[in-house]
Formats: sequence, C-alpha cells, structure tokens
Amino acid sequence: MKKLDLAGVPVKTGSIYPPPYAAMMAGRSSLRLGQAAGLTQFGVNLVTLEPGAMSSLRHWHRAEDEFVMVTEGECVMVTDDGEETMRPGDCVGFPANTPDGHHFINRSDAPARFLVIGSKAAEEVATYSDVDLVLTVSNGTATYTHKDGRPYVPQGENE
Repeated sequence: MKKLDLAGVPVKTGSIYPPPYAAMMAGRSSLRLGQAAGLTQFGVNLVTLEPGAMSSLRHWHRAEDEFVMVTEGECVMVTDDGEETMRPGDCVGFPANTPDGHHFINRSDAPARFLVIGSKAAEEVATYSDVDLVLTVSNGTATYTHKDGRPYVPQGENE
C-alpha cells in the first residue's frame, strides 16, 4: 500500500439526513480516508467545517465508538455538559452506548478541520439529542424513525 494521495481522495459533501436536516449541513465536507485506504473495520474521516458550519446534528451511537482530534483551526464541541472550545491537538472520545449527544460547530472566521475515527458496527442506532429522530443501520440500509418508533416522513410529504 502506498501512502494516500489526499488530492485524489474524493471530497464528500451533503448529508444522508432527511429534510429539513440535510440542509443544515451546508459548509461541511469530508475526506473518507479510511475508505480510500481500504479499511473495513473502522472509519477515518478528515472533516472540514467552513465558518458557521456544523458537523452533524447532536447525536450519540449505541454500538460505535468515536474519537475526534482537531488538526486545524478552532471549533466548539457541544455536548450534554455544554460547550468547549477545541483547538489543534485537542482530542475527545465518545464511547459507544453513552447517551451524551455531541457535535462540532465552527464559530470562527476560518475553516476548521478535525479527524474522526470510529468503529463500523454491522448494526447501529444513532439517537439525535435535540430533534425527534433516530437512525438505524442494518445490513447497509439506513432507516429513520421518530424516537417513539414511528417511521419518519420528511416534512412536506404525506404521512
């Protein structure tokens, strides 16, 4: 295996979130480094947040661990305990099945970048702390429901 040519790794933009949440991810992009390296047991992503962008909806994973290290710029980590500024070299881990919703917001005037490393569970449930949304991944298929288990129908579509 040769070292990765970052210029050759496709930039991923957009979101798999349903409306209206997908639009909230404008200004976020990532390089899927683990995928580019052929890794299958864990993911490695280099995430870029433009000024004003957020990494995701605040969430926690039932089956997957996550580790984040800021590599450039400054962003704010938001968890159930509040907000904390993260700068290059700052790290945090989010153990699986710990219901502490988290995400990152770039409130600075320059891009921020951080590395995310996470396990890849065959079956996963992610719960979104601030909205009535749950993601279940099973056999490679993502399904969204409300927290009470009802199917999630994006706003504007018939229920």
